[in-house]
Amino acid sequence: MKIIATYNIKGGVGKTSTAVNLAYLAAQNNYKTLVWDLDPQGASSYYFRVKPKVKGGSKELIAGERELDGLIKATNFENLDLLPADFSFRNLDLVLDTRKKPTQRLKKLLKPLTQEYDFIFLDCPPNISLLSEAIFEASEILLSPIIPTTLSLRTLEQLKKYIKDNKLRHLQLIPFFSMADRRKKMHCEIMETLSKKHQDILTNAIPYASDIERMGWERMPLAAYAKKSRSTDAYQALWQEILQVIE
Repeated sequence: MKIIATYNIKGGVGKTSTAVNLAYLAAQNNYKTLVWDLDPQGASSYYFRVKPKVKGGSKELIAGERELDGLIKATNFENLDLLPADFSFRNLDLVLDTRKKPTQRLKKLLKPLTQEYDFIFLDCPPNISLLSEAIFEASEILLSPIIPTTLSLRTLEQLKKYIKDNKLRHLQLIPFFSMADRRKKMHCEIMETLSKKHQDILTNAIPYASDIERMGWERMPLAAYAKKSRSTDAYQALWQEILQVIE
């Protein structure tokens, strides 16, 4: 079992589409897969047509008064379950701060599920916070989409420094380019430069494409409604490359 967090300090880089689409591909490959929507915006829940509501909210969840297993919802896709978001997740940092060993809470909550799933994807909100620290402790892989811009370079280097300074040796950071527009000279130049400087960036990139944006309209993973498209092929290639890196 692997716990994969889709994370970036910066927002709007494609974290949710990454979690939803890669989880779908994992499930299609017969891996028992769970997505935990930790973002109070509830975008993953929306894409899977599941109401973003958790009984008891973040307080009872973090207190351990409700087991995660009882909160999980089936999606319309075989092998793929969802633990939905809740608007109270906007206060997860505050709730965690009231607990002993707050950075260990998510790991403890997830432990009973490790025998049930092959992959658990954590769809994470942006920023570095107490919740982020708990996510780092619970995860084995930090999958980080980066848009080819100078700001993304800055956040990638901040994230690498944080992992190094805090000695998170169990955590494997896997960055890849997201929303890449090869019609833009700047995107092409930054991708070439960054790939040389950070050789851990994956070879396969996700393009900036309208069929990915349609996920909000279709309310399902990309490959479920666009089986043959450049973007679907890109996600499949990315997933295969990730499997090679982590196995």
